[in-house]
Amino acid sequence: MSRPRPTGALGGTSVPRSALVTMAATRRTILRGAALSGLAVGGASLLAACGGDSGGGAASGTVKFGINEVEAVGAAYDRLTAIGAAYEKESGTKVAINSVDHNTFQESINTYLQGTPDDVFTWFAGFRMAQFAENGLISDVSDVWPIDGLNDSFKQASTAADGKQYFVPISYYPWAVFYRKSVFEKNGWEAPATNDDFMALMDDMQGKGITPFAFGDKDGWPAMGTFDILNMRLNGFDFHMSLMAGNEAWDGDEVKLVFDTWRQLLPYHQEDPLGRTWQEAATSMGKGECGMYLLGTFVVDALGENGEDLDFFTFPELDSSIGSDALDAPIDGFCVAAAGKNQEGGKEMIKWLGSAAAADAGNNAADAPFIAANEGASLSTYSDLQKKSAEVVGAAANIAQFMDRDTNADFASTVMIPSIQEFLKNPDDIDGVTASIQEQAASIFG
Repeated sequence: MSRPRPTGALGGTSVPRSALVTMAATRRTILRGAALSGLAVGGASLLAACGGDSGGGAASGTVKFGINEVEAVGAAYDRLTAIGAAYEKESGTKVAINSVDHNTFQESINTYLQGTPDDVFTWFAGFRMAQFAENGLISDVSDVWPIDGLNDSFKQASTAADGKQYFVPISYYPWAVFYRKSVFEKNGWEAPATNDDFMALMDDMQGKGITPFAFGDKDGWPAMGTFDILNMRLNGFDFHMSLMAGNEAWDGDEVKLVFDTWRQLLPYHQEDPLGRTWQEAATSMGKGECGMYLLGTFVVDALGENGEDLDFFTFPELDSSIGSDALDAPIDGFCVAAAGKNQEGGKEMIKWLGSAAAADAGNNAADAPFIAANEGASLSTYSDLQKKSAEVVGAAANIAQFMDRDTNADFASTVMIPSIQEFLKNPDDIDGVTASIQEQAASIFG
């Protein structure tokens, strides 16, 4: 399956709306302030099949909208289809949705963009967006900027190395340590303020027969979040971003320290994570079998009625010289496919997708609303969890986009996913894992 800053007042509220990173070398940037109606959904089962010649294109005025969720997912699917329906109603343009499950979308994205893609598709800020821009797979949408309600930090996060914009954000979310408030209250636990408190909490959980951390990495990407946070806590944000860019040694002492620290924490995690999806791990926390879960706020989507019982804390400081002011807080949004047939219609739609109206349409449609990027979006549907998420992201000094968004796409998928999974199967072979990563990194990054 992933950022920055200070707080700022927003329309009469003290909740900071957003915070994110730029594509700049330091990637330090501060950002302030965050109705499912009818719509025909064409559910192609394979992403490579998206954007074919049937039913769409400039001739008919239809905009084809590729989304990375399916109906079974629930809230995320509801948000995206509601947004598409709202645009269709407001603009009078027919929107043809192609719904594909998240993992298939991720794994097939390059083939999709080089084939007959949809006009507009869901994607992410970060290195992977910039790679698509460099390779000519997504369209320059600089002419839709500025977008009212999206400040310069979001514009910077949408900018590739050539200084042009190729992305429009709609939301963001932090990765943190989530837990059920009722379970903590029942056991007399509190969110830890220090690493000593954290270790004592996990020991107490184990003593009471509760596995401290829910953990599932069947899909390959969730465990990247653990690497990210440990690397930022142990080696700092700058080193982490330099490592993601291929400018540091993967077999150096810094990375070995990350894996060794992770090895020591594994006994506090659910066993056999490679056989468990993140949703299954979340269910374990929902049932009270596990006390905590390091994940993004989308964890609420898998908890059903227990979602209202959710709270979180940021991963504690591990080195006082580094602190705990960095975190993953990915930005989600949209791109226009360069090979899409309706470029003009795609650009008109993507500009609207960055609006407060688009964010409100998505938030009004789902029981678990996202944190809107647009400063004009309504806060009326925001839960305490969302407000706290905005505050935490707004207070962070540095934000990363998550490993598979911050580094080379091939490196993330073909090197890091199998390497982390190999580590989880054999955590004592740190030298072997890091040497293998370094050898492959050298061939990819040069």
